[in-house]
Amino acid sequence: MYRSGPIVLVEDDADDKEIFEDIVRDLGYENPVIWFENTAEAYEYLSSTPDPVFIICSDINMPFENGLDFKKRIDDNDYLRKKSIPFVFYSTTVTQQAVNEAYTKLTIQGFFKKGDNYNELKELIAVILRYWTYCYHPNMH
Repeated sequence: MYRSGPIVLVEDDADDKEIFEDIVRDLGYENPVIWFENTAEAYEYLSSTPDPVFIICSDINMPFENGLDFKKRIDDNDYLRKKSIPFVFYSTTVTQQAVNEAYTKLTIQGFFKKGDNYNELKELIAVILRYWTYCYHPNMH
Protein backbone atom coordinates (compact mmCIF):
# COMPACT_ATOMS: atom_id res chain seq x y z
CA MET A 1 0.00 0.00 0.00
CA TYR A 2 1.67 3.19 -1.18
CA ARG A 3 0.30 6.70 -0.95
CA SER A 4 0.60 8.84 -4.03
CA GLY A 5 1.99 12.33 -4.14
CA PRO A 6 5.50 13.67 -3.95
CA ILE A 7 7.79 13.56 -0.97
CA VAL A 8 8.95 17.13 -0.35
CA LEU A 9 12.51 17.28 0.95
CA VAL A 10 13.71 20.61 2.34
CA GLU A 11 17.46 20.12 2.65
CA ASP A 12 20.38 22.42 1.88
CA ASP A 13 22.97 19.63 1.53
CA ALA A 14 23.04 18.17 -1.99
CA ASP A 15 24.83 15.00 -0.82
CA ASP A 16 22.14 14.33 1.80
CA LYS A 17 19.51 14.88 -0.89
CA GLU A 18 21.15 12.29 -3.17
CA ILE A 19 21.31 9.74 -0.36
CA PHE A 20 17.68 10.40 0.58
CA GLU A 21 16.55 9.88 -3.03
CA ASP A 22 18.61 6.69 -3.35
CA ILE A 23 17.06 5.29 -0.18
CA VAL A 24 13.50 6.14 -1.26
CA ARG A 25 14.14 4.22 -4.52
CA ASP A 26 15.87 1.33 -2.68
CA LEU A 27 12.79 1.02 -0.48
CA GLY A 28 10.59 0.66 -3.55
CA TYR A 29 8.69 3.94 -3.29
CA GLU A 30 7.79 5.44 -6.64
CA ASN A 31 6.81 8.82 -5.22
CA PRO A 32 8.84 11.61 -6.76
CA VAL A 33 11.15 13.41 -4.35
CA ILE A 34 10.86 17.16 -4.86
CA TRP A 35 13.92 18.85 -3.40
CA PHE A 36 14.19 22.40 -2.18
CA GLU A 37 17.48 23.91 -1.02
CA ASN A 38 15.68 26.60 0.93
CA THR A 39 12.41 27.10 2.73
CA ALA A 40 11.24 30.03 0.56
CA GLU A 41 11.04 27.87 -2.57
CA ALA A 42 9.44 25.01 -0.64
CA TYR A 43 6.83 27.35 0.82
CA GLU A 44 6.04 28.78 -2.62
CA TYR A 45 5.60 25.27 -4.04
CA LEU A 46 3.39 24.12 -1.16
CA SER A 47 1.27 27.27 -1.42
CA SER A 48 0.72 26.96 -5.15
CA THR A 49 0.53 23.25 -5.98
CA PRO A 50 -2.93 21.74 -6.27
CA ASP A 51 -1.37 18.27 -6.02
CA PRO A 52 -1.54 16.34 -2.74
CA VAL A 53 1.83 15.94 -1.02
CA PHE A 54 2.66 12.63 0.68
CA ILE A 55 4.98 14.09 3.35
CA ILE A 56 7.36 16.97 4.04
CA CYS A 57 10.79 16.09 5.46
CA SER A 58 12.64 19.20 6.53
CA ASP A 59 16.05 19.91 7.95
CA ILE A 60 16.22 22.28 10.92
CA ASN A 61 19.42 24.13 10.03
CA MET A 62 18.64 25.92 6.79
CA PRO A 63 20.03 29.13 5.31
CA PHE A 64 17.94 32.31 5.65
CA GLU A 65 15.07 30.64 7.56
CA ASN A 66 15.39 27.65 9.87
CA GLY A 67 13.04 24.69 9.74
CA LEU A 68 11.14 25.77 12.85
CA ASP A 69 10.27 29.15 11.35
CA PHE A 70 9.36 27.44 8.07
CA LYS A 71 6.90 25.15 9.84
CA LYS A 72 5.46 28.10 11.76
CA ARG A 73 4.73 29.86 8.44
CA ILE A 74 2.97 26.70 7.21
CA ASP A 75 0.93 26.49 10.42
CA ASP A 76 -0.01 30.19 10.17
CA ASN A 77 -1.31 29.77 6.59
CA ASP A 78 -4.94 28.59 6.66
CA TYR A 79 -4.72 27.07 3.17
CA LEU A 80 -1.63 25.01 4.01
CA ARG A 81 -2.84 24.08 7.46
CA LYS A 82 -6.05 22.65 5.97
CA LYS A 83 -3.98 20.52 3.59
CA SER A 84 -2.80 18.62 6.70
CA ILE A 85 0.42 17.48 5.05
CA PRO A 86 2.42 15.23 7.37
CA PHE A 87 5.56 17.13 8.44
CA VAL A 88 8.65 15.69 10.09
CA PHE A 89 11.99 17.16 10.95
CA TYR A 90 14.87 15.12 9.57
CA SER A 91 18.06 16.74 10.77
CA THR A 92 21.70 16.13 11.61
CA THR A 93 21.37 18.31 14.70
CA VAL A 94 18.80 17.66 17.40
CA THR A 95 18.68 19.85 20.50
CA GLN A 96 16.20 19.53 23.35
CA GLN A 97 15.24 23.18 22.86
CA ALA A 98 14.37 22.58 19.18
CA VAL A 99 12.43 19.42 20.01
CA ASN A 100 10.49 21.22 22.76
CA GLU A 101 9.66 24.13 20.49
CA ALA A 102 8.65 21.86 17.62
CA TYR A 103 6.21 19.85 19.72
CA THR A 104 4.79 22.61 21.91
CA LYS A 105 4.49 25.47 19.41
CA LEU A 106 4.10 23.73 16.04
CA THR A 107 2.05 20.95 14.48
CA ILE A 108 4.77 18.47 13.62
CA GLN A 109 4.39 14.72 13.47
CA GLY A 110 7.95 13.68 14.16
CA PHE A 111 11.50 14.81 14.89
CA PHE A 112 14.25 12.49 13.71
CA LYS A 113 18.03 12.61 13.83
CA LYS A 114 19.75 11.45 10.66
CA GLY A 115 21.67 8.22 11.08
CA ASP A 116 25.45 8.03 10.94
CA ASN A 117 25.62 5.65 7.98
CA TYR A 118 23.59 4.51 5.00
CA ASN A 119 21.94 1.57 6.78
CA GLU A 120 20.82 3.72 9.72
CA LEU A 121 19.46 6.34 7.33
CA LYS A 122 17.65 3.68 5.33
CA GLU A 123 16.02 2.19 8.43
CA LEU A 124 14.94 5.63 9.64
CA ILE A 125 13.45 6.67 6.29
CA ALA A 126 11.75 3.27 5.98
CA VAL A 127 10.07 3.74 9.37
CA ILE A 128 8.91 7.27 8.54
CA LEU A 129 7.50 6.41 5.12
CA ARG A 130 5.95 3.12 6.24
CA TYR A 131 4.16 4.86 9.11
CA TRP A 132 2.68 7.56 6.86
CA THR A 133 1.75 5.00 4.23
CA TYR A 134 -0.67 3.38 6.67
CA CYS A 135 -1.63 6.29 8.92
CA TYR A 136 -5.10 7.78 8.42
CA HIS A 137 -5.10 11.56 8.34
CA PRO A 138 -6.96 14.41 6.60
CA ASN A 139 -4.46 14.53 3.72
CA MET A 140 -5.06 10.90 2.68
CA HIS A 141 -5.29 10.28 -1.05
